[in-house]
Amino acid sequence: MSVWSDSKISNSTFLLTGFPGLEKEYPWISIPFSCIYAMVLAGNCLVLHVIWTEASLHEPMFYLLAMLALTDLCMGLSTVHTVLGILWGLSQEIGLNTCIAQTFFVHGLSCMESGVLLAMAFDRFTAICNPLRYTSILTNARIIKIGVAILGRSFLFISPPIVRLKFFYYCRPHILSHSFCLHQDLLRLACSDIRFNSFYALALVICTLFLDSVLILISYVLILKSVLAIASQEERLKSLQTCVSHLCAVLVFYIPIIGLTMVHRFGKHLSPVVHVLMGNIYILFPPLMNPIIYSVKTQQIRSRIKRWFTLKNN
Repeated sequence: MSVWSDSKISNSTFLLTGFPGLEKEYPWISIPFSCIYAMVLAGNCLVLHVIWTEASLHEPMFYLLAMLALTDLCMGLSTVHTVLGILWGLSQEIGLNTCIAQTFFVHGLSCMESGVLLAMAFDRFTAICNPLRYTSILTNARIIKIGVAILGRSFLFISPPIVRLKFFYYCRPHILSHSFCLHQDLLRLACSDIRFNSFYALALVICTLFLDSVLILISYVLILKSVLAIASQEERLKSLQTCVSHLCAVLVFYIPIIGLTMVHRFGKHLSPVVHVLMGNIYILFPPLMNPIIYSVKTQQIRSRIKRWFTLKNN
């Protein structure tokens, strides 16, 4: 990345960080990143298409999967222009308003994905622990209410600290540490009073991501307790297999978040490339892996995709 003095960047413009020291390799680095984004968009669109067109998949579990795929698709769309814009040599600059909008969507969608994973855990808990009442508990109307609640929680609660970013004075060098905008990154550059944003963001993380992870863990403890009460080993395995895809999706979502948090907290001595790489893993790994996980592990999705491609080739 070329050296920019603060005087060369206007008060409303920020400089995104690519891979420091690897600028000459950007044409090569852009190839895998372009392929990953193409796979994110194609994979999640394929899952949405299969669920939309197959009437037999119009069930609560697949409605929630469609929410997850839509969230992952939007996450990819919200960062593709800045990440590939840097690697393709188009622009490293981003305006304050655009940066705040991207921050809003990145954090809002991350919170939304956590909420969808929690709803999917409740779906698995109901299906295994209370199968006779499954269809009466998770009705279409209730799924819609759950979706609206997740959407409202994700984007309404996150609005106050994001709106305040617009009115901060940014006196430090306008160089961000990732190839996309994050709330904590903008706070680091602000010279205004950021105490409200810091405490609110911490409380929001505790009340959403942390609480969701605890509730997911509790749901699986109850699921495991219910499964172990089943006499037949074959039935126990069959019940647990229905949870494999969701467990993988949970790990794929939370491990990068934990990794990025650890790097930010304890990795100040690490190369900036590590920070940028962990940031990109946090953004891209769940949207990339979730369609693969559900296409491979969910028999209904896998069979529909196979049949769809077979018909296309005939």
